[in-house]
Amino acid sequence: MIARASNVGQRRETCDERADRLWLEPMHEVRVVLTAVQLLLAFLLAVAFTPAFGHLGGTDRLLYVVCGLCGVGAMAALTGLVALHRLVTGLRLKPETVAWASRLVTAGMALLPAMTSLGILVLLRQVTARGTALLLDAGLALWCGVCWLVPAALLRRRPRPDTRPAAVPEARRRTGVR
Repeated sequence: MIARASNVGQRRETCDERADRLWLEPMHEVRVVLTAVQLLLAFLLAVAFTPAFGHLGGTDRLLYVVCGLCGVGAMAALTGLVALHRLVTGLRLKPETVAWASRLVTAGMALLPAMTSLGILVLLRQVTARGTALLLDAGLALWCGVCWLVPAALLRRRPRPDTRPAAVPEARRRTGVR
């Protein structure tokens, strides 16, 4: 059976081929994002064992804890793809697995900016005035939102070309002339 959907374009692929392709795409995306999450989380974990951590105030400690929880949540969601794949491989559930993978990547990508923003806020509160820290962090959060969301939103609003194959007159179809 050939999968044909409005968002597939001119591809002609079986349902299994489409599921395989749609599985590989988030796996490649996760390789990039997971590295960032792991590095940020590693630095966050190390900070708690430095002498300067003892000088953090209550608000900064709370921000740090929430930041760490967001980091672990992002890491769990993004590595959840691997666990999911291992646990359902061979059960012929690839389309369902792809749907769950998309949800997990979305959850991880929602937690990543929260983690990043909170971590930077804790840092900025140590090196600048509190108001300046909030202003700079809000600006960085806005910039991340612009980089991560605006291009996709603009592309989704563009009219898409007709993806249906052009009609070939019957006489040409029989002769093979296009």
